[in-house]
Parts: sequence; C-alpha cells; structure tokens
Amino acid sequence: MLRLENISKIYPHAKVLQDVTWELKLGDRIGLVGPNGSGKSTQFKIITGELEATSGTVMRAPELKIGYLNQEFDITPSNTVRQELEHSFTELIKIQLALNIVHEKMEHSTGSELDKLIHEMDRLQREFEHKGGYLQDGKIDKMLLDMDFAPEDADRLVSEFSGGWQMRMNLAKVLLHNPDILLLDEPTNHIDLATIEWLESFLIKQSRPMAIISHDRHFLDKVCTGIVEMKRGVASFYLGNYSAYLTAKEANEIAQLAAYERQQKELEKQQVFIDRFRASANRSTQAKSREKQLEKIELIEAPESDERTLVFHFPEAPRGGLEVANIKGVTHVYDDKVIFMDANLHIKRGDRIAILGPNGAGKSTLLRLITGKEKPFDGEVILGAHNIRFAYFEQNQAEALDLDKTVLDTITDEVPQWKTEEIRALLGRFLFTGDSVYKKVISLSGGEKARLALAKMLLGANNFLILDEPTNHLDIPAKETLETALQKFAGTVIVVSHDRYFLSQIATKIVEIRDGQLCLYHGNYQYYLDRVNEEKEKTLNAKLAAEAAEKAAAKRDKNRLKEKTKKEKVIN
Repeated sequence: MLRLENISKIYPHAKVLQDVTWELKLGDRIGLVGPNGSGKSTQFKIITGELEATSGTVMRAPELKIGYLNQEFDITPSNTVRQELEHSFTELIKIQLALNIVHEKMEHSTGSELDKLIHEMDRLQREFEHKGGYLQDGKIDKMLLDMDFAPEDADRLVSEFSGGWQMRMNLAKVLLHNPDILLLDEPTNHIDLATIEWLESFLIKQSRPMAIISHDRHFLDKVCTGIVEMKRGVASFYLGNYSAYLTAKEANEIAQLAAYERQQKELEKQQVFIDRFRASANRSTQAKSREKQLEKIELIEAPESDERTLVFHFPEAPRGGLEVANIKGVTHVYDDKVIFMDANLHIKRGDRIAILGPNGAGKSTLLRLITGKEKPFDGEVILGAHNIRFAYFEQNQAEALDLDKTVLDTITDEVPQWKTEEIRALLGRFLFTGDSVYKKVISLSGGEKARLALAKMLLGANNFLILDEPTNHLDIPAKETLETALQKFAGTVIVVSHDRYFLSQIATKIVEIRDGQLCLYHGNYQYYLDRVNEEKEKTLNAKLAAEAAEKAAAKRDKNRLKEKTKKEKVIN
C-alpha cells in the first residue's frame, strides 16, 4: 500500500535520511525506533507531503488516504465531545453552512431568484446526502462506543476529560476519515497506563496498516509486527516486535564482528607475507600478486557502536537516616474533589517506589506534598530528620527551568565555582556540545529540556530522588542509561511513570492510588500485576457467589410460596 524507496533528506547542515527503504502492507504494524533526531518524524512528514524528499520516491496506492495522529493534540476545550468529533466532517460542515445561507436568502426572495435558490438548495442537499451527511450522527455514536465513551459523554465538554481521553478523541477524529493507513507519532505520551493498555488492544484489532513512532518498549512489544531502526539516517528493517528486533540485532552484530575479526586476521597474515617477501628474488612476484588480491577484497566493516547517548551516574550522597518520609492521615481536596482521604505511606531508606494510578488520581500531587510545594488539607507529611537531602524532577520542565537562560547559564548559576571546562564536560555528557550550550531554554525541545533538568540533578549530592515522569521525551538509549544510573543509586527513589518497562527495571515497591488511598505492594511491577489480577479474580468470584446465593434464596422463597399455596388449597 505504501513504500519508501531510497528516500534521502539533506539539509544544509546535515543529512537526516540516507537511502531509506521500507514498506507498509495490509496487516503491518511497523514501529520506527531510534534516538531523537534520527529522522523518524521526518519520514512521516515526507509521507504526508508536508516535506519533500531530496531524492527517492514515496510509492503509494492510488487515492490512498492517510490518517496522521500527531503527538500534539488538536482540540477545542470548550467544545462538547460530539462537536469535537463533528469537526472531522469538514466537507459536510461547509455544505451545511452553505445550506444555512441559502435558507436565509430564501426567506427574503421571490420569483426567479427564489427558483434559483430552490435549485441550489436541492443540489446541496443531494451532495450532503451523497457524502453521508445523514449518517454522520450514527458514525459518531458508533465511534464513541468504539472508544469506550459512555453515551452521556457526548454532551460533556472536552475540558472535563483527562489527556488519555482527549487522545481517544483525536484518534476518533482521525478514524472518522476512514483512512487506509495510520501514522501514529508518540501515541502513548502523557496518557495513563489504563489508556495505554486500551490503545494496545484497540490497535491490535485494526486490520489497516500503521506505522508508529514510539519510545515505549513495552508498547512496541505488544503492538508491532516489524521494526524499522533508524541509525545515523540509515534504516534497517527487522521482522517481529521490539524484543525480536533486539535479539536479531544482537545476533547480526555478533556475526558481523566474527566475520570482521576473521577477515582482519587473514589480512594481517597476508600483509606479513607481503612485507616479508616483497624484496625477495625468489618470491617477490608471489608477494606482489597477493598485494593485488588484497586491494580487490571487499572489506567487512566492524559493527558500529551505539549512537552517542547519555553517560552519567548520580553523585555519591551522604547516608541518610532510616526514616525518609512519613505520610500520616493525609486528606487533600481540590475544589470539593477529594484526592486523598486519610492516606498513609511510610518511605524508608533504600526504597524504590513507583506511584501508579490514572491521570487525575493525584500522583503528581503526592510528590508535591512530599517536597513541601503543597500543604495537605489535613494530616501531615514529615521528612526524615536525619540528613535527608532530596532532588525533585518536575513533570513539566517549562515550569522548572528559567526559559530566558542559556543552557550554559542554567548550570553555571548553580555551580559558579566550577570552571567553564568542567561545566561543558558535564553538558557534553547530556549531548549539549559546541554552540548548543548557548541556546536559550525556551528554544529547546521537550527532550532537550528533560536532559538539562537531569543534568541539574547531578549538581547536588542527594540521597532522595523524587521523579515525576523523568522518561518523557527521552529516547530509548537515554532511558536505558537512566535506568542503569538509578539501579546503581544507593539512596531512595520515588517515581511517577507510565513507562511499564522503565518501572519493571527500577521499582521494588508499588503504590497504587485507589479511591483516595495509597495501596502498597511489597514487590516489583510484575508482582503488582499478579496481585491486582488475583484481587480482581477474588472480587469477581465473590460477586458470582453472591449472585448465585441470591438466586438460590429467590428459588427457595419461590418454592416455599408454592408449598404454602398447595397447603392452603388442601385445607380449603
């Protein structure tokens, strides 16, 4: 249905894509992976026509319709959900507006002018019907049902819904165009775990082919049937999901390294012979012949090392006390909405706690309460008294960083005693090199801001890390480096994240925010999933048992009534 054939994209400062070739067929779900800046989004823009390739061809089926779900939501908060979805039918909206104008003119027209307007109204109505105008409401109702909205949600305002539900609205608008293929750019960004799992299930059931840009490894594992790896502008295709891609890539690199080493040994052996007998009267001809043969050999390249990425560790921090933080009987409300109700949590030295819960449950609020940025309505949050030093990574980096400062000044102002060389060395470890250190924070991408905020965290020796979505905007290699650093960190960590793979690598305890309570699970992410499934099964079994008992009681009552009626008839 769609094929990229030797696509290259060259800018004055760099070559972004080089002879990229891959295709999308019916049933394919292709994941595009690679570091930020490797050309993934550029390919989407070339496919949609927003950008023109420097060379190469985009081959597509005639009249192919492309649905593009951008990572930036295009919504109007003041619309109802139905009104938001109606915006998908742009042609029908234009026809409806034209009909309204005709109706207004007809009220003040007579004679031949009225006849013309009647003919125009008839033409517009037939066009409206032909393009499915009278089916519009039914299509929207069905799409809302497919997206798991309740019937009454159609008349609620868009602003009342979380980011996860707004993503569903955007996906619904894309699908209402009935596209032949889907392009999804970071679809799991800023949505909660429940919505990610729903999206996985929804996409797997789709027959239309799709290409997906994502840094969510678990999502790529669940959804994808193929992976296109982007590395230095070059594309490599692997069949299977993300795990299969990693296995195949490792096998390829091992095989390539073995072939390279064998060839190098043989070349070295031949070169020794050539050097030894080049001037020999008896064997110089043989040496020259071998030298010519070496010149014709196609050299095997050594496997390329991974793309340059973050390399860092958290500085050694002073050992703190056993008691890190204590949340005691906390009740917290926003505008009559109860977030926590008599919630309790005890955080001890060495804990690695992941906070889970749907968007709006209070995860970020909990972190702000721990840091003291918010005060609880009731109860108390007590930090450990003995040498507890915390660093707080906020979810929205625009709020945490001074937008008017440069990258260099952001760090310099924190450690004025450092030499410029030391600061640039630190920034270099976070991929800020050359003139990029003079860029203002306001001009940075989301990923660059996240890296800069992480760099700031390195400047203090902290033994308690409080992290709110630290992996947002980070590519997969950067996430892996952060995971390694956190695994080696000797202090205490509490983290909010929707990245399930990241959580499985970091957390040793899980806290789920449920009905205003902090439900603690003493185990890793898989342990939490197992316990939650057991709880659901117990609840379901209890419900089924209660229903069975209720039916049995009703049946006994019915039988007693029959027996009583029989006895009364006999007596009478």
